Amino acid sequence: MKAVLCHQYGPPESLTVEETASPKPGPGQLVIAVKACGVNFPDTLLIQGKYQFKPPFPFSPGGEVAGIVSDVGEGVTNLKPGDRVFALTGSGGFAEKTLAVSHKTFRMPDGMDFTTAASLMYTYGTSYYALKDRAGLQAGETLLVLGAAGGVGLAAVELGRTLGTTVIAAASTDEKLELCRQAGASQTIKYSHEDLRERIRAMTGGQGVDVVYDPVGGPYTEAALRSVGWRGRYLVVGFAAGQIPAIPLNLPLLKGCSVVGVFWGAFAEKQPADNLKNVRELLAFYQQGQIRPHIQATYSLDEVPRALRLMMDRQVMGKFVVTP
Repeated sequence: MKAVLCHQYGPPESLTVEETASPKPGPGQLVIAVKACGVNFPDTLLIQGKYQFKPPFPFSPGGEVAGIVSDVGEGVTNLKPGDRVFALTGSGGFAEKTLAVSHKTFRMPDGMDFTTAASLMYTYGTSYYALKDRAGLQAGETLLVLGAAGGVGLAAVELGRTLGTTVIAAASTDEKLELCRQAGASQTIKYSHEDLRERIRAMTGGQGVDVVYDPVGGPYTEAALRSVGWRGRYLVVGFAAGQIPAIPLNLPLLKGCSVVGVFWGAFAEKQPADNLKNVRELLAFYQQGQIRPHIQATYSLDEVPRALRLMMDRQVMGKFVVTP
């Protein structure tokens, strides 16, 4: 089979497409013939050795797949060859076949295509866990989303609207902000040209926002934290800007607010039953028409380096998907 391989840590351009042996399932594992694999920011960290998990060389990035079960290992009773599934694999997805574990593999609902199924787990799983479980977001509250046109950001905008909140989307271009409005943002901030803190003060009548969703980090973090209202929640989701910011700890004290870490991968591993409940709720939102992944572009295996480079340069609106 063909696979995109990383032989040593480096930039996307160092990846190669090679023929390699097809995987064999062990106990509790299954093999998926990959029809689509989502491209996510952790893939760019994985190939540079900057992610929390470090698979042994050579490995294929790609942690979110959809396809057809081709083989099952000992002890797998919930799935069988021929089932249409999507799965959280962590790595190995930019290939024609990959291994998955049964408790992180889910049957696709009728009517869902593979490209959509490969676009749900990372972005919506992360954002739903953040908003529901970590922030306890309630209808009627105000949600600020930074990096709102990216994968997890756009998912947070849609889910914030679905959960009945007022969504303020912040992004860098008019094109990105238009996409956010289509996804359900009621107000927008072009933070490349507007003062983030002043705009939030004006939009909220000086009260501040209830929840900040921040997958970006970098220079806007402190301004956004200063814009949190009394007993607000600041969600630390990631650092797409590349800089891990330092924050003045007097701000949470003065505002009575919480700074809350969001590590969805660990949640899915440590609390599989709770994660399964969230996945089922997300599928219900999808079937009700409440959420719809925005697929900006699809790429072949040979084009994976280009897709990852665009991801690193923050040129993605919604999702990129690889279709082997």
